[in-house]
Amino acid sequence: MENQETETKQGFFQSTTAKMIMVGLLTLILLIPLLFVQNLITERSLRQKEVIAETTQKWGESVYFYGPILKIPYKDPITLQIENGYFFPEQLSNVSNTEIKTPLQRSIYKSNVFTTKMEFSGNYSQPKFYKKNIPTENIYWDKVRIVIKTTNLKSVNNEVKIKFGNTNYTFEPNHNSQSNDSIESLETGYIDFNIIKNSNFNMDITYNGSKRISIVPIGKTTVAKMTSNWNSPSFNGNFIPNDKKITNTGFEATWKILHFNRSFAQENFEDLPQLNKYAFAVDFITPVDEYQQNERASKYGFLVIGLTFLIFFLIQSISKINIHIFQYSMIGIALIMFYTLLISITEHSSFSLAYAIAGSAVVALISFYSIAILKNKKFPLFIGISLSVLYTFIYVIIQLEDYALLVGSIGLFVILAAVMYFSRKIEWNK
Repeated sequence: MENQETETKQGFFQSTTAKMIMVGLLTLILLIPLLFVQNLITERSLRQKEVIAETTQKWGESVYFYGPILKIPYKDPITLQIENGYFFPEQLSNVSNTEIKTPLQRSIYKSNVFTTKMEFSGNYSQPKFYKKNIPTENIYWDKVRIVIKTTNLKSVNNEVKIKFGNTNYTFEPNHNSQSNDSIESLETGYIDFNIIKNSNFNMDITYNGSKRISIVPIGKTTVAKMTSNWNSPSFNGNFIPNDKKITNTGFEATWKILHFNRSFAQENFEDLPQLNKYAFAVDFITPVDEYQQNERASKYGFLVIGLTFLIFFLIQSISKINIHIFQYSMIGIALIMFYTLLISITEHSSFSLAYAIAGSAVVALISFYSIAILKNKKFPLFIGISLSVLYTFIYVIIQLEDYALLVGSIGLFVILAAVMYFSRKIEWNK
């Protein structure tokens, strides 16, 4: 009886079911080191963001522009206090040219930065003080100022001036103004409104910046045009371009925004309103950076391990060659090593080159190891080809954006069909 029980136990552990259970458990166990690899990728990505933030802070951060605005003091007829009225341009035109510079590098990390020259022109209509029943004699027409609200003031490259007719007026920082989210105020000295009402204005400002440019369309009619040598812009903010052209060498976009397209008035007799949410913006982003590609690749780790083990299991079941669980473990660790090789090589080269090197190394390692396990070259050749196809398939999915789900679903369906075909004659009851 004891001999029969021993034979039964030995028979079960040598059965296809037992081997399948052990391989399945090993697959789940290998998710632990795969999780560590994913945490490593996240850690390196966060470190990159910290370094980029430090670098861009010194060069220049996001650019926000809100202006130019007429600031006219007046005496309130009721309180007799001096107040300020703020008036936006009747016509506002903007032409911005943004040049992406050679990436700033610190250690192994690179930051995309730009220099942008923004040119503004336009005119002002007669302020409508009568809407507030303010008599003309209470208005200080000779003490008008021009105001700009902006960020990134430390990275402005030249003196900021506005020109009415043949006269330039220089802006100076208004350190007494209330800052909101690092938005700073620039003001000119006193200007007589008679000069302003009879002239168009022209001004330009040049920034060093990074990440984003956003402009508030405060003109009754605002027309803006932006050109750049960056070929992956993201158009955000409250308005998208009316027309845009994106090529491999850059982009060109235009906006035309009317006053009834947004819900704020052209005149403000209280504090200057915060209009950040009405700005149109362009983000100068890398669509999928190398750490994001590494992260996406690692998410397919379970699929790679599972399918590789399935290939070996099917070969074992069809050929009756015994593969020890230790040998499965070595193969699984080699598959995990692919991701550590990938991220380490990526940090010193491109993702594509790193993927090719890491993939080739792991496929070669497992293929040569398979020759020793399977005692022939036919099955190792099949394994090498299968892994090469699998890694190529995953690389294609990572590169795709709009069609990643479609291609991935079709690929998995084909893989399932292949597994069903090759496993159809296996006797699972043994």
